Amino acid sequence: MSYIYVVPIELEDHSDLETMEKFISETFHLKTRRKEFEINLEGVFDPSRGQYNSSLILQQLIMKPPPDADKILGVLDVDLFIPILTFVFGEAQLKGIGAVVSTQRLHNRFYGLPENREVASERLLKEAVHELGHTFGLIHCSQPKCVMNSSTYAENIDQKSAELCPLCQKSIKAERDGPVNKGFRFLGWGEK
Repeated sequence: MSYIYVVPIELEDHSDLETMEKFISETFHLKTRRKEFEINLEGVFDPSRGQYNSSLILQQLIMKPPPDADKILGVLDVDLFIPILTFVFGEAQLKGIGAVVSTQRLHNRFYGLPENREVASERLLKEAVHELGHTFGLIHCSQPKCVMNSSTYAENIDQKSAELCPLCQKSIKAERDGPVNKGFRFLGWGEK
């Protein structure tokens, strides 16, 4: 049996993880396991940007996967970037094993607004499914309500559903039932 590993990375608040794990399991038809990994965040911090390079975090996350890992999702609370974008909510390997998502820009407080715990939790769930969707071979979807629709801003996340549209569900099923291709093309850059 293989699992989707959920890896909290220096994450102080674990309260949303159980709900997220349950939804991930129902969406991708794989059980989840939570595990701590040794990730060096200090080495991926860019002081000129005040942000953390998500690609370098992802590389560490997938370096030594557990033998029963189908996918690995790192969850952390730092501001992420990739060099060509101002920021990202997360990043994933297209048809690969790894994905990472940050809660940092999912909280209203980041934007100077009153905190809404329910909204932040829903955003995390959507972004986790979105990034894992890339690992199953899904690209950004043109359906506005599909969770795989690209999100440039937090408001975009709020406007879409946490569910995969029927076409994306069909693609996931085909990916699960077909030959496995563990490529290393990173995706998730559509989220600035």
